[in-house]
Amino acid sequence: MTLAKESLAKRAPGAKFPFMPTAKAQRRSVKTQAIRLIRDLPAASSWDDLMYRIYVRQKIEAGLADIEAGRVHSHAAIRKEFALP
Repeated sequence: MTLAKESLAKRAPGAKFPFMPTAKAQRRSVKTQAIRLIRDLPAASSWDDLMYRIYVRQKIEAGLADIEAGRVHSHAAIRKEFALP
């Protein structure tokens, strides 16, 4: 199971099928992740530093979601599209 799938599809004790977390659990997760991002910042960080880290995190999560959904392109297809050798 991939990292993205693990975080979304967890099994309840004794359950046969994975379940999706509730909206409340997802909010808690985002809040926890945001707190962790803030704690990991150096003491002299600016608001821009924090916003950049949030932006990067969002882009990584979006990319992982695209991979899970099958929205991917091969290297060969990209090279052909941009006329690269």
